[in-house]
Amino acid sequence: MPPVAGATPRYRAARAEVLRIEPLGDGLTAVFHRASGITHLLAEPAPEILAALADEWLTQARLLERLSETFDLAGDTGVLSGRLDELVAAGLVEGRAA
Repeated sequence: MPPVAGATPRYRAARAEVLRIEPLGDGLTAVFHRASGITHLLAEPAPEILAALADEWLTQARLLERLSETFDLAGDTGVLSGRLDELVAAGLVEGRAA
């Protein structure tokens, strides 16, 4: 479900039992979404976003902090917002209002 407009959205990866994640090398990861039967091919930092959201609901700001520990994102919320929207649309990440 997409976040409600006007509320601070929080995000969480789909449950672990719904996803099968297989690193392929060269920065690519295959993610099989059991609920839809679709395999998604993800490039960095999408697999790292899924990993960061695996255990808890995070706001975009908190997710950006966490990912900035590994990636040079320089506070680029536009890129992160785009990736989150794509992952939500694919069913790999859930979004909800805080």
